[in-house]
Amino acid sequence: MARKGEDKEFVKELTSKSEDFSEWYVDVVRKTDMADYTAIKGCMVIKPYGYALWENIRDALDKRIKATGHKNAYFPLFVPESLLKLEAEHVEGFAPEVAWVTQGGTEPLEERLAIRPTSEAIICSIYAKWVQSYRDLPILINQWANVVRWEKVTRLFLRTTEFLWQEGHTCHRTYEEAQEETLKMLGVYREFAETELAMPVIYGEKTESEKFAGAQKTYAIEALMGDGRALQAGTSHNLGQHFARVFNIKFLDEDQQEKYVWQTSWGASTRLIGGVVMMHGDDNGLVLPPRIAPVQVVFVPIYFSDSMDTVVQKVRELGEKLSEFRVELDLRETQTAGWKFNEWEMKGVPLRVEVGPKDIKKEQVVIVRRDTREKLFVPEGRLVETVRDLLSDIQKAMFQKALRFREENTVRTDDYGEFRTIMETRRGFVKSGWCGDAGCEARVKEETKATIRCIPLDGCDEEKGRCLACGRPAQCTVYLARAY
Repeated sequence: MARKGEDKEFVKELTSKSEDFSEWYVDVVRKTDMADYTAIKGCMVIKPYGYALWENIRDALDKRIKATGHKNAYFPLFVPESLLKLEAEHVEGFAPEVAWVTQGGTEPLEERLAIRPTSEAIICSIYAKWVQSYRDLPILINQWANVVRWEKVTRLFLRTTEFLWQEGHTCHRTYEEAQEETLKMLGVYREFAETELAMPVIYGEKTESEKFAGAQKTYAIEALMGDGRALQAGTSHNLGQHFARVFNIKFLDEDQQEKYVWQTSWGASTRLIGGVVMMHGDDNGLVLPPRIAPVQVVFVPIYFSDSMDTVVQKVRELGEKLSEFRVELDLRETQTAGWKFNEWEMKGVPLRVEVGPKDIKKEQVVIVRRDTREKLFVPEGRLVETVRDLLSDIQKAMFQKALRFREENTVRTDDYGEFRTIMETRRGFVKSGWCGDAGCEARVKEETKATIRCIPLDGCDEEKGRCLACGRPAQCTVYLARAY
């Protein structure tokens, strides 16, 4: 058994969130056994606890993707250089991040192979073979895969050289169908983030300078992290006919005219895990939304040597009653109950159930909420329904807390001086007017490190005011923030 003095070591090892947010984030990710560094610069290993979290995120999103009529497939990891270079704008956008394979075994390759930074090139070359007639459309395909981008500055989950994601790639008969698909998937991401991750997001269109290389329009969901920085949590692109013309993806329409398809692509990645950590975590570690938590309920028995068998047996019985939930029974004899409390609190488990000899006599359990630390005494007979209600309540409460934080850290101003002060001090979202001039956008980015996160799809009918940078009448309202 561990010494009593060891019980709080977990919390002591975490940097305070307010003292150094960046260091706190790394501490939480590593101390909770979600991920770790490797010998390969910029690459991480996702450990079982972190991967279980990713699986829950992946499964919840995959279910939604399939519900909209998409099917999963898998495309090659390698992209021939000739294919990648076909689309010059696309190559230019990713050139600094592309990793190349130049040798296979002991033989140099005749043509370099790019390790996919994204899959438009390889997928479009294949779609060109598949699409012949309007009857072949729409193509609605998604893949779960890994991609590689040779990032200069990396951070666990948020930006790594290799990461996991899903990328949807679709082909349509008309622009209208492609645009409907683009906005539909943006809506899927928004609902998914808010329902599963308890992550309130703003959603809208990216500016020309911020859109995806080769896209006609790019849309995104943006969330506000605990340090006041924004995180792009998912993107959806209307690719127009740009890639179709480059890769010659044509079809014979009903009117016997040959036409180019209209395309979309959309994706979300393991950076969502980083977003969950930064949005909900506190000085004691993770606080995980119940819908995605690897463990929703952990049982911690409290006993002395003479009551051990009785308490453990009771814990096993109660655990079986909660089979509809993801339950962990912490029956380790090598650590004290206090140590276990700290460990599971740091890992963000939504509910901790404590069972001791006195509780057994009273036919009750003690339930502790991770989000509020509220302690509840619950009769055994009401355990299942209480756990069900509490998990639902925690999910809603976490969303509302995050929403309040965003509202309290969103300011409306067209005053450039006030904007600069906000970016240097409190940060957060700033709603402001923009004249639409790329020069004004570039000036703001250069002088404040803040970018236009999106032109919102809702709320644009409000007073647009004047451009933040130049003072001219604004064409639209935008959200600005410093971002990850």
